[in-house]
Amino acid sequence: MSASILIVEDEEPLTLLLRYNLEAAGYAVDCAARGDEAELKLRETTPDLILLDWMLPGLSGIEICRRLRARPSTAKLPIIMLTARGEESERIRGLGTGADDYVVKPFSVPELLARIAALLRRASPERVAAVLSAGDIELDRERRRAFRAGRELALGPTEFRLLEYLLQSPGRVFSREQLLDGVWGNDVYIEDRTVDVHVGRLRKALSDSGERDPIRTVRGSGYAFDERYEK
Repeated sequence: MSASILIVEDEEPLTLLLRYNLEAAGYAVDCAARGDEAELKLRETTPDLILLDWMLPGLSGIEICRRLRARPSTAKLPIIMLTARGEESERIRGLGTGADDYVVKPFSVPELLARIAALLRRASPERVAAVLSAGDIELDRERRRAFRAGRELALGPTEFRLLEYLLQSPGRVFSREQLLDGVWGNDVYIEDRTVDVHVGRLRKALSDSGERDPIRTVRGSGYAFDERYEK
């Protein structure tokens, strides 16, 4: 699954440049031009990484970084600061606030892409693993095949992506809206009921031979791959 990146930058030409290159590299990209706008977005959904400008209207990048680190849900969220400030004292201040990396403008886009990839690998190694597994279920990303106890699962493309998404975070409860964004993409309009239909198809494929259903329904919240299934 493509990692999601939030660009928080008030220079429109730079935002367009970053968005173009990140999407070309396969990332899902969202943007905010103001600090307060980014704060609202981050309270609704959490990306996999943030490119955060130091100086922003509405709310500074340093303050956003400080707030994110203070919340348990975003305490470990990868953050790369973008800034025109190159002095050592400013770099120390940015890193001291909780940023994982610090890039001074103007910068090399290929170098930034390499830093993003390296940071995502450290933060979410499951995103780059060729094979995901839990219990007797194994999903091979390269061959686009999935198995349970050696039996190949008959999965459609959407069910495969749904299983892949759930296996990346066993135990985490995903709302229908989060699954829609993560599996179908936030640019596609699909009704919430569609998630239920595909979860039903995935469950049938997983338990076609009478095995226990590893997908847990959380009433009023959504679905999760049962973390107890891994034990």
